[in-house]
Amino acid sequence: MKNIHPETRLVIFEDSQTKTQYLIDSAITTKETGIYTIDGNTYPLVKVDTSASSHPFYTGEQTFIQAQGRVDKFNKKYQKRGTVK
Repeated sequence: MKNIHPETRLVIFEDSQTKTQYLIDSAITTKETGIYTIDGNTYPLVKVDTSASSHPFYTGEQTFIQAQGRVDKFNKKYQKRGTVK
């Protein structure tokens, strides 16, 4: 069978916490582009919340910087409605 596999291309996956970039062959579609720091070329860009460079399983450290801001934002939003105590 012809044409049963999706077309792939090189895509940058960037950790939003550490800004570490991974250049991976992927079929994902994205509208954003970014410059890969190692070779200086422009590729499609996907920003991810967690990768091996920021996940506690791989780093051995807990990071709550972004999560804490999200929790505060959630609490402020729903405390106004009286649903969070």
